[in-house]
Amino acid sequence: MRPVTWIGLVAALVALAGCSPDDSPDDGPTTPTTTAEPAPATVEVTEVDDILGDLDIPWGLAFLPDGQAVVTLRGAAGLVLVGPDGAATDVTGPGAHELRDLVVPAGEGGLLGVTVLGSEGSAVDLALYATTADDNRVLRGTLDGSTLGELRPILTGIEKAGNHDGGRLAVGPDGYLYVTTGDAGDPPSAQDPDSLNGKILRITADGDPAPGNPDEGSPVWSLGHRNVQGLGWAPDGRMFASEFGQNTWDELNLIEPGGNYGWPQVEGMGDGFVQPLAVWPTTDASPSGLAVTDEGVYLAGLRGERLWRVPLTEDGVGTPQALLEGERGRLRAVEPAPDGSLWVVTGNTDGRGDPRDGDDRILRVVVD
Repeated sequence: MRPVTWIGLVAALVALAGCSPDDSPDDGPTTPTTTAEPAPATVEVTEVDDILGDLDIPWGLAFLPDGQAVVTLRGAAGLVLVGPDGAATDVTGPGAHELRDLVVPAGEGGLLGVTVLGSEGSAVDLALYATTADDNRVLRGTLDGSTLGELRPILTGIEKAGNHDGGRLAVGPDGYLYVTTGDAGDPPSAQDPDSLNGKILRITADGDPAPGNPDEGSPVWSLGHRNVQGLGWAPDGRMFASEFGQNTWDELNLIEPGGNYGWPQVEGMGDGFVQPLAVWPTTDASPSGLAVTDEGVYLAGLRGERLWRVPLTEDGVGTPQALLEGERGRLRAVEPAPDGSLWVVTGNTDGRGDPRDGDDRILRVVVD
């Protein structure tokens, strides 16, 4: 049986089970409205352009108010600004020097996620996820032009390891910072409410537990995760996350506040926990970054070497569709660009891929 048939079956079973989405505004979750129009069942890739190449293990990408993107380099512990025309500028300044001294790349750890917390004039407040000698932590600093000011830690004590370090950062529609963490090779930590690992965390820009979290005073938003590296929100408020499986099933999950997603007791579908919206054999996905548009959820597949699109429906998701299959190798991240395209980051130089001339790259992908 072809994998996509399995995926369609799982999505259908979840829809029949009546899975309902939740939003996460400042004063707690409410039920969102539905999408205005049904998404098309399939789309076509009409354009793929190389924006920039020769990047050394790019990992995270976030767009700035001026239309540039800031890209993290996992092993080099550096930041690069990339314009829509592919013009690249290295970020310098005190914060850039701190990153080189502070970050200790090893295995899957290093300088990972980045997101924009806010801006005022030319100054942009950034959050960064970094592996240090002692832990994984979230740092905050101000980028002015191509100069990064001094950094300060806002969340520390996330256990690190050679793998399962999580690392994705995103600001939700409620204005709070969401942080994904992995189990750092200690699966039981994902079920421990006192551990920061194996979780999605929800905090303020200063690192405090956000108001309205399931447990007051705790940053934990959801638990039972093996290694989440993708987050995004649909226009109606539904929150989605991509989940690396171990040996059997990768997952796309609808994130509910306080939800338990089952790891390590369950991988993929399983009784007693929040059910995934869709699953893939681990050979077909290994989903890292995730982007949500008004018509679909897009997941960047590493081992699967494809961009998965999962169409949004009013009460769930449709049958996943594979795009760019085998065309560009491993895919690490995907983000919606200001012009309506998707920027996709390849992941062929991380030691697990087969680098091609010019790797790694940022691609501009247009779907219709």
